[in-house]
Order: sequence, then structure tokens, then C-alpha cells
Amino acid sequence: MATEVLVPTLGESITEATLGEWLKQPGDAVAVDEPIASLETDKVSVEVPSPVAGVMGDHAVKVGDTVQVGALIATVDAGGSAPAKTEAPQPAATATPASAPAPAPAAAEAPSGDSPAALSPSVRRAILEHGLDPSTIKGTGKDGRITKEDVASAAQNKPAAAPAVAGASSDGGQAAAGRGSSRNEERVKMTRLRQTIAKRLKEAQNTAAMLTTFNDVDMTAVIEARAKYKDLFEKKHGVRLGFMGFFVKAATMALKDIPAVNASIEGDEIVYHDYADISVAVSAPNGLVVPVIRDAQNLTVAGIEKTIGDFGKRAKDGTLKMDEMKGGTFTISNGGVFGSLMSTPIINPPQSAVLGLHRIEERPVVRDGQVVVRPMMYLALSYDHRLIDGREAVTFLVALKNAIEDPTRVLIDL
Repeated sequence: MATEVLVPTLGESITEATLGEWLKQPGDAVAVDEPIASLETDKVSVEVPSPVAGVMGDHAVKVGDTVQVGALIATVDAGGSAPAKTEAPQPAATATPASAPAPAPAAAEAPSGDSPAALSPSVRRAILEHGLDPSTIKGTGKDGRITKEDVASAAQNKPAAAPAVAGASSDGGQAAAGRGSSRNEERVKMTRLRQTIAKRLKEAQNTAAMLTTFNDVDMTAVIEARAKYKDLFEKKHGVRLGFMGFFVKAATMALKDIPAVNASIEGDEIVYHDYADISVAVSAPNGLVVPVIRDAQNLTVAGIEKTIGDFGKRAKDGTLKMDEMKGGTFTISNGGVFGSLMSTPIINPPQSAVLGLHRIEERPVVRDGQVVVRPMMYLALSYDHRLIDGREAVTFLVALKNAIEDPTRVLIDL
């Protein structure tokens, strides 16, 4: 008996999603609650579980289609069994190449992580861009699926192209290479998440009077504190001591001193918040997501690091909840992990400011009349000038800089 699979409730005010990828193909065996499809909403990817155990039936929609909550997307034949897979006999005289992959065990019903059906559009595009063979990439996602991070790692380890055969061409093979080179294009529909990001960022530019102010911070004290206590910290709290814990805590103190940076505009009113819900960007297989650390002003550095670590783990697993993405009064974006030296981040409405962190770089600076080399980081604060004056923005950055350069201030709330 065929059981219908419907689009589940996706969260408050979310009525539709995009079919991101099929995780199961018709004829595949599925267990109850096993994910069979991935839906992309405005904020996160949501996996659709099978309501029963059985065999995957027909797909009612295609990858990239927009589906409404409650809509039929597939069927599952409850209690059925997948057809046995047989392998065609090979001629006895034909030897299997040493490089050929071993056949999958007969019991393995699900498609492999490198099959075309199991690759999301973004992963397929990345594989094409790097000229990789998906069968050679080891997937680390759910059910062995290949993620964009797996493709990037494989591209870094890709061996250099073999040199051209000597004497193959008098022009060094350039003419042949030119004639034989391909100029392929692929059109991939923007994911719903990317569409939403594009829309919101453009709205921010059109609505807010955005301005960015900069400062730099000497990271010496924080680096020394981290090196001295990281082992004890991890042993006691079960999480690594990073830099974000210091910055989030310092930001909550600066927001308390400069409340306009933590405020928002609603109509003709300014809304001031006596709490700091800090949005932090973390990496996920389908891109960056921005969960919110609630009441960060009440958390210790250890509590902040635990929360961020939990967000990062569940972002990779795809188990972040919709409610964890909502709200936020201030955002911290760390482009330094990707090597960015300086940037002008865009605010996330209705928030009025965003702090951009960047890579730590040793630079010559003057201390007590002497030129010394110190680990320096550029800070950038983009803010809505309709609400925040330049004096307030600069004062905020100076307060943050002082707390990072003297972490004792964080401990004594100074």
C-alpha cells in the first residue's frame, strides 16, 4: 500500500520550500524516519523523513521545484522490499582493472554518495569546476553523500596534470589544446536560501543609510591567554577555547555601553533591547547559516564557546532548528577564517549594525616609541546611520578594542 509523503510544517510564517535534492530514488529501500529528501527554506535545509518503512515510490516533484506545506512530493510502498540487484556476468578473459572501484555489497540498497542522483546542484557544479571524478571523492555527509567541503578537499589533493608527450606537436601542443578545449556552461537555479539572502541584502542597501568604520586590535593578550589556558579550558568545559568567545563577550559589554548599536528601527520608533541576542555565522554543507546566541550577556566565555560549538556541529549535521535562526539584535561575521584582511559587511535587517572580524596578521606597530611586530586584526563595524551616529559607532569599536587588548576587562566588566 502506497503511503503519501507530504511537505511537513516548516516553521512559523514559512509556507513553501524548494526541493533541494532527493536522498532516495524509486525502488530504494527506506526505513521509517529515514530522510528521503532535502527541502531548502529561506533559512535552513530541512530533511523529509519517510513516514513508514518500505520501498521508495515515485517522485511527485523534481529537484528545484517549489512546494507548499502539505503538498505531496512522493510515495512510499509500506512493507515492500527492494528488487534484488544482479550483476551482469563478465567474460572470464577480461581482467578487472586495478583502479576500478569494488562493487557495492548486495545489502547496500541506498544510492552511493557519488551517484548523480545523490549530488546536489551546488556539489555537481563544484565537481565540474574542478574537473573531478565524483567516484574518487570520499563523502563525509549523511549516508556518505559528498559535500562541497569534500570537493574542495579533493581539489586541493588533485595531482598535477601529466606533462605533454615530447614531440607531439611542433608548437608544444598549444594549437591542439586550443582546438580541443571546451567552454561549457551550466545553468543552476538559485537555491531558496540564496534567493532570500540576495533579497534581504539588497533590501538592506536600499533601506538603511549604511556606513562602515574601522579600527585595529592587538591580539597579543588574547593569544597569550588562549595558549596558556586552552588545555585546562578544554579539559574542564569539554570545548576548545577560541577567539569568538572573547569577541562575543566583549561585544555584549560594548553594546551595554552604546545601546543604539543594539537597537532597531520599527516604523517611526526606535526599539532598544536590554538583552544581547548575538547572531554568529557558522559553516554548513549548503553555505553559511546564522544561528542566534540568546541572552549572550548572561553567558560566560565558556558558555558562549559551548553554544557556538553546538551550532557548528548541528549545522554540519543539518539539525539546526528554524527557531534558532530567528531574531538577533547584533551580528558578528568572521571573514578571517577564510583569509579576509578587510571588508565592509552588510547589516542584517532589522538589526542596525554588524561587526566584521578578519584574519590575524603580524604587522609593525609603534609601542612606547619603538617599532615592534604584533599580531593585528582589522575590525569593521557597518551600521545604519539613521539610528547610529559616527561617534557612537567609533566609541563602540574602541570599547571592543580595549576589552580584547586587555581581557581582564571582560572578567571584571570594565
